[in-house]
Amino acid sequence: MELRDIPYKVSYRQVKYPRLEFKTGELLIVLPFGVNPEVLLDKYRDWIIKQVNFIKECLENTKNNRLSRRTEEEFRKLIYDFTGKLSRDLKVEVNHIYFRKMKTKWASLSSARNLTANRLMKYLPEYLIEYVIYHELTHIIEKRHNERFWKIISQKYENYQEMEREMFIYWFLVFKKEDNMNMSL
Repeated sequence: MELRDIPYKVSYRQVKYPRLEFKTGELLIVLPFGVNPEVLLDKYRDWIIKQVNFIKECLENTKNNRLSRRTEEEFRKLIYDFTGKLSRDLKVEVNHIYFRKMKTKWASLSSARNLTANRLMKYLPEYLIEYVIYHELTHIIEKRHNERFWKIISQKYENYQEMEREMFIYWFLVFKKEDNMNMSL
């Protein structure tokens, strides 16, 4: 695959540093005003091609995956149940649980111990929802994705790298579904 074969969009914003994003599977180049995108494309050519190939492989893998069908009520109950169980297992407390549609992550945990669950997680299999909650609750113990963090994760999920990969694959599958739903409205 050649760099010239990779479609991309350029977004000029009031940012200090340029960046490359693949949040929905398409390359987005975010640049300060007046910066030529070709400079970034040349500098990160190998990385971009590697990412595109990885995303292509993930999209191929989505053909074998199915999205779960559950109501918003079922999803919320699942989140509350997993949060209760896993917070007891980890001996941590969550202050509050929020639900909203998020564009860049499955969930987040604030410094005030508020858990925000991406409403799109309702399409994931239960075991991945549980993994996401465990991942976020682990941030109460260790804020960063460092060796200590992954050691805690691996105590429950020895195959956490595979879980992370599945989350990545489902990300594209869910967003493909969302795009199709938005086009049909």
